[in-house]
Amino acid sequence: MLNRDLSVAPSQIYVWDAFVRVFHWMLVAGFTIAYLTEDDLLSVHVWAGYVVGALVVARVVWGFAGPDHARFSDFLYDPATTLRYVRDLVLLRGRRYLGHSPGGGYMVIALLVLIAATVVTGLIVYGGDQQAGPLAGMFTKETGEAMEEVHEVIANIALAFVFLHIAAVVFASFAHRENLARAMMTGYKRP
Repeated sequence: MLNRDLSVAPSQIYVWDAFVRVFHWMLVAGFTIAYLTEDDLLSVHVWAGYVVGALVVARVVWGFAGPDHARFSDFLYDPATTLRYVRDLVLLRGRRYLGHSPGGGYMVIALLVLIAATVVTGLIVYGGDQQAGPLAGMFTKETGEAMEEVHEVIANIALAFVFLHIAAVVFASFAHRENLARAMMTGYKRP
């Protein structure tokens, strides 16, 4: 019989389930493809948008039905706690969280809302301007053309939030001395 020392803590703990990780990296790919093909390859742009929309819907469902660290209830904190966390992080004394931090939680919600708004406005543009897609015939060509500017503005705001997210992940990785991008690939973090 093996004699195990149960007082030794594991060096890694499983935090991000496969769905969250696959969702994250597929969303990165889908949003990037949609953003870069907006004018040149309409069919690729549209299909990337469909994928992104399906991913957002699936993530919202998983935010209520998934494991603990995937659930919105695990990482949505009151605004005061979030502001204190961000302040403390900037001062390099922010508390480390096993799942999403309070700032990270709000970034997840902001990105989901912005990307969902990008998809919805894109569907309106496609349905009106091109008279194609699931909303074909529901909007006039004029409505589709008018919504195109809104679609582009929201997509650009979403991209700005993506860059803010990346900067915050790099900064938090430095502050907490852990590679958060690697954790989103492997699912494991230190306890």
